[in-house]
Amino acid sequence: MESKANVVCYYGSWAYYRRGNGKFAPANINPKLCTHLIYSFLGVQSDGRIYHLDERLDVEEKNLKNCVDLKRSNRNLKVLVAVGGWNNSKNFGAVAASSAARARFVRTSLELLDKFGLDGLDIDWEYPTQREGSSPDDYRNFITLLKELNGALKPRGLLLTVAVSASPSIVNTSYDVPKLSKYVDLINVMAYDFHGSWNDVTGHNAPLYPSSRETGAQRELNVNAAISNWIARGAAPGKLVLGIPTYGRTFRLSSRRNASLGAPASGPGDRGKYTGESGNLGYNEIVELKKEGGWTYVWDDEQKVPHLYKEDQWVGFDDSRSVVEKVRYAQRGGLAGIMVWAIDTDDFLGVSGTEFPLLKSIVTSLRSFRT
Repeated sequence: MESKANVVCYYGSWAYYRRGNGKFAPANINPKLCTHLIYSFLGVQSDGRIYHLDERLDVEEKNLKNCVDLKRSNRNLKVLVAVGGWNNSKNFGAVAASSAARARFVRTSLELLDKFGLDGLDIDWEYPTQREGSSPDDYRNFITLLKELNGALKPRGLLLTVAVSASPSIVNTSYDVPKLSKYVDLINVMAYDFHGSWNDVTGHNAPLYPSSRETGAQRELNVNAAISNWIARGAAPGKLVLGIPTYGRTFRLSSRRNASLGAPASGPGDRGKYTGESGNLGYNEIVELKKEGGWTYVWDDEQKVPHLYKEDQWVGFDDSRSVVEKVRYAQRGGLAGIMVWAIDTDDFLGVSGTEFPLLKSIVTSLRSFRT
C-alpha cells in the first residue's frame, strides 16, 4: 500500500506571543511545506456557539486572516480552524448532548468558515467520556455531532477533520471508531506524549516501537501500537494521519551517573527560553541547546528515536532521522500522511542549518519513498 502525501501542519496561535527568536507569526510559515494548515484554537460555549479564545490576536491582529492569505502562495493549501484542545474541551459534552446546541455549533461554525474563507473545521475534543464535563453518553453523542457537521460541511465542499488520542485505553472507550471514520475526512492521531515528566523514569516522547524491556501495558506506549489499535478498531487507514511532535519531553535525572533510557527521574527538565514550560522543549530550543555543546546524543535503534542528555537534563525528542522512519512506517501502512504538532516549534529560523528541518524531512520523504 502507498500512503497519500498529506502534510497536516498545526499552528499554535499563541506562538505569536513568544519572545525573541521564539515568536512565530503567519509570515514565518512556509505554505509550500503543508497540504493542510490548522489554526489552533477556537473555543465552544456550552450553548454551542463557536468563539475566539483570543479575539485580539485572531481578528484585530489579523492572525487568522493572515493564515488564510497564505493560500495565495500555495493554491492547493487547505486552511482549517481547530476547536477545543487540551484546555478548551470541557463544553463539548454539553454541546454534543443537545440538539439545539449542536445546531448552533454547526450554524456558527459555518458562519465563521464563510467569514474568513476557511476550508474546514478540525474538532479537537480531548477527550469524550474522559475529563471535566464528560459523561459516558459522549461516546454516542460525539458521533451525532460529527454526523451533523458532515451533513452541513460536505455539500459545501468543506473539510471535517478530528484530532484524536493515541492511547488505546482512551480510544477504546471514547470513540466509536468505524462511525467516526465514516463521517470525517482525516483522523489526526496525536501519537506523542507517551512518556513525560509525569513518569518517575525517563522515556521517549514518541517512540515508533516498544522497548524490549517493556512489559504489559507499557508495550502500548508507542506509535505502532497506537496506529495498529486504530486500524483494529475499524478506522480506514487511508484516513489516518500519523502525528509527529516538533518538541521533546524532558526530565531531571535523579543521578547524573545514570542517563540511560528508564533512568530514575525526579521531575521535569528545565523550561525552554521560548516555550517557557518545564518538561517540554520545542525542537527549535533543542537545536539551540545542542549548539551550545556538552550534550550527548543517543540513537535508540529499537524504538527509532533519539535522546540527549547533559548533566541532570534528559530530553526525548524527534529529529530528521526519526521522522523519516515514521514517514516510511506511514507509507508501508497506507496511511493518509503525516501531521505535525506544531509548525511553530520546528527549527523555523534554521539554527541547525536548514529552516523547518523536520517538516522538510517529512515532505522529502513522502515524495521519495515508495513501497
